Amino acid sequence: MTSWLESQFSLRGKRALVTGSSKGIGSAIAISLAQAGADLVLVGRSTESLETTRLGIEATGQQAELLICDVSSSASIDKAFGGIAEMNVDIVVNNAGTISRAPAAETAMQDWTRVINTNLSSIFQISQACGSAMILRGHGTIINIASLLSFQGGINVPAYTASKHGVAGVTKALANEWGNKGVSVNAIAPGYIATDNTAPLRADQERSASILARIPMGRWGEAEDIASVAVFLASPAARYINGEVLTVDGGWMGR
Repeated sequence: MTSWLESQFSLRGKRALVTGSSKGIGSAIAISLAQAGADLVLVGRSTESLETTRLGIEATGQQAELLICDVSSSASIDKAFGGIAEMNVDIVVNNAGTISRAPAAETAMQDWTRVINTNLSSIFQISQACGSAMILRGHGTIINIASLLSFQGGINVPAYTASKHGVAGVTKALANEWGNKGVSVNAIAPGYIATDNTAPLRADQERSASILARIPMGRWGEAEDIASVAVFLASPAARYINGEVLTVDGGWMGR
């Protein structure tokens, strides 16, 4: 007999799609969703880049399908997601992202465009494709990966900050339109997580120390800290949560 707790947090019988699932937060989210019972569609630039995550999912007993796509390219998304309605995806996690570090006055427009396309435009385009199919079926869950820079200005990352403010906005906009159609749209705003994107910060001893001094929990976050929250938002337990940008930051925003 299935317990109440299992029924609230199980994803058995669901199919989840995760972009940027080759490593870091995306890989951790994909594997955690599989551990909760979901089958996965892994989105990445190449089959080789997704292999480790695929093996991690299959080790849980769940299935993993690969969808090769460069999310910085609108044309690539159109091609890859043309048949998404037939895949019956129940959960979408828009995780793929990139960053460019330079003072605003020195930021090249090609870097600005690349970051905006990858971090923001792709989220709208993929949500549009998957959300349309979810609306027809009357149910679905979309989870976007925002950032603390959805609320703050940051330093030397103007394109990233603009894109992540946009993620928060589009999350609320889609939630307003789709909530009464059975599709919830939420976002997770990770704090300072030990990933490739934050490697330059962690390598800077002075900057790293200043960051840790502000985090009440006193440590950098881990990818699994974000993955567990994604499982919650994807589960029946979160069925009345819509339009939220949930910070997972060790207390950073409370200081």
